[in-house]
Amino acid sequence: MRVDSIIFDLDGTLWDSIEGICGTWKEVLSNYPDIKRVITPKDMEGCMGLQIADIGKKLFPDLPEAMQMELMEKCCETEQIYLGEHGGKLYPKLEETLEKLYQNYKLFIVSNCHDGYIQCFFKAHKLNKYFSDIECSGVTGLSKGENNKLIIKRNNLKNPVYVGDTITDAESAKVAKIPFVYARYGFGQVEKYDYVIDSFEEILRLNL
Repeated sequence: MRVDSIIFDLDGTLWDSIEGICGTWKEVLSNYPDIKRVITPKDMEGCMGLQIADIGKKLFPDLPEAMQMELMEKCCETEQIYLGEHGGKLYPKLEETLEKLYQNYKLFIVSNCHDGYIQCFFKAHKLNKYFSDIECSGVTGLSKGENNKLIIKRNNLKNPVYVGDTITDAESAKVAKIPFVYARYGFGQVEKYDYVIDSFEEILRLNL
């Protein structure tokens, strides 16, 4: 059966927002003189694909859970303001490729991000016209795999694929029982996948 829809991860698949995130998080942490941790791009790469609570635990393991969540909420709020205005780095030929995919497939985004983050991507880059629906753990509290299943059911998708760059993404496709397209140009390392692309535009050459 021919693929009828494509569900995308966001970070490491459609854009790279790490520079903006690190800058805004540094600004937030400057208000906490007792916290000496400096969040580097490498730190953020290691957090891509995780839910917000898990990021807090990974970056600030010595802090109480309540403080971890306070930091995450303030960092996310600040980064949303910045990214909504300035955006991130889109991967090469992203919009041209989305425009071509849009002619043949329904397109979606499912991310482990906080509520409002995907909207920042849309606001800054004006790409919402290509996507039929979105979902994230910040809204549902569910895993990426369960959110894939929500998107599939809500939109009556018959034969979707999931495109992402991390093991979390691969596992989410497995949970939803759909093929996984590994975006090898992103942040993660994945060994098991159904398809692989080394640039975003390569998805046009897959036999989906």
